Amino acid sequence: MKLKLAVIPGDGIGPEIVREARKALDKTAEKFGHEIEYTELLMGGASIDVHGVPLTDETIQAAKSSDAVLMGSIGGNAATSPWYQLPPDRRPEAGLLKLRKSLGLFANLRPAILYKELRHACPLREEISEKGFDMMIMRELTGGLYFGERRTEEIDGVLTAVDTLVYNENEIRRIAKKAFDIAGKRRGKVCSVDKANVLDSSRLWRKTVEEVAKDYPDIELSHMLVDNCAMQLVKAPSQFDVILTENMFGDILSDEASMVTGSIGMLASASLNDTKFGLYEPSGGSAPDIAGQDIANPIATVLSAAMLLRYSFDLDREADAIEAAVQQVLTEGYRTGDIMSEGCTKVGTAEMGDLIAARI
Repeated sequence: MKLKLAVIPGDGIGPEIVREARKALDKTAEKFGHEIEYTELLMGGASIDVHGVPLTDETIQAAKSSDAVLMGSIGGNAATSPWYQLPPDRRPEAGLLKLRKSLGLFANLRPAILYKELRHACPLREEISEKGFDMMIMRELTGGLYFGERRTEEIDGVLTAVDTLVYNENEIRRIAKKAFDIAGKRRGKVCSVDKANVLDSSRLWRKTVEEVAKDYPDIELSHMLVDNCAMQLVKAPSQFDVILTENMFGDILSDEASMVTGSIGMLASASLNDTKFGLYEPSGGSAPDIAGQDIANPIATVLSAAMLLRYSFDLDREADAIEAAVQQVLTEGYRTGDIMSEGCTKVGTAEMGDLIAARI
C-alpha cells in the first residue's frame, strides 16, 4: 500500500519527536511492504517565521490532498516568544484551530494507557494501579458549549454572561458511530457519558447513542453521568474501554485520564473527520525549554503514528507492531528522563526512537 502523509514538525521539540515517529513508520513500511510518501509542511511558529502567518492556504490544500497528517507540537513560550506579540488570530495555536476546522475534524481520540512498567508513576493507590488500564476517550470536537452562541451584557444593572450548549442529532450520531467502530477494534465496550438527569442536550445525546447502538449488536453499551465518570476514573479506571462524550465533558475527562497515566509524554491523540482522514499528534506541548537537547520523550508521537496506521489505513497488524515495540523497550528498562526510575537505563530522544524502530 502507498501511504501519502503530510508531516508538520511544528515548533519546540516537535521536529525532534516527529523524526523519531518517522523512524518507526519507515521501519514498519519496510517490514510489511508499504511505501510512504512524505510531504513536509509548516504550521505554527515555524510558519510565522517564513510566511508571517501560522497557517497558509497552500498548507491547508496540501494537508487535504494527503491521506493523513502527522504533527509534532505547536507554539512557544508565551512570555518570551515574539510570536505572542501578534494578534490572537496570528499566533501559532490559531493555525491549529484553523486546520482542524478546515479539515472537518470532529472526533478526538485520546487513549490513556497505564503500562505495567510505569505504574510507579501513577498517582493512584497501588491496589488500583496494579490492575492497569487501557481506555480510549472519544470527544466530540466541534459542537457543544465551546461553539454555541455566547454573549456578555448588562441586564437590570447586573453584568450577565451567557454560553449556549447546542447539539443536534446528526452531530451526535456521527461521533457515536466513530466510537462504536473503534470499540470494534478494541474490547467491544462503549460507555456513553452525559448529564441526562439535568440537560436536554444530554437526553438527546443518550437517545441518539442508543439508536446508533442498534446497528452494533456486538458492542456492549452502557451510560454514566459525567460526575460519576470523573469519580470512576480515579476509583476503578480499568473498567473502561471506550468513553464516548461531548466536547466540554471530554475536555475535562481526557485531562483527568492523562494524569493518572503518570506522564503526558506517553499520550498519543488523533482527530478524525467523517472519512478515514485524521490528524495525529502527541497530547503534550512544544516544551521550548528543552528543545534541541535530545531529552524529549518521543513515545507519544510514535504511538500517534501507530494510531495513524490503525484508523486512517486499517493497518492493524502494523499498528500492533509499533505498539509492541514500545512495550518491549519499556520492558527492557529504557526510559527518557520524564519516566525514569531507579534501575532503568536513561536514553535520549534519538536513542529511544532507534530502540523502538529496531524492535518492530
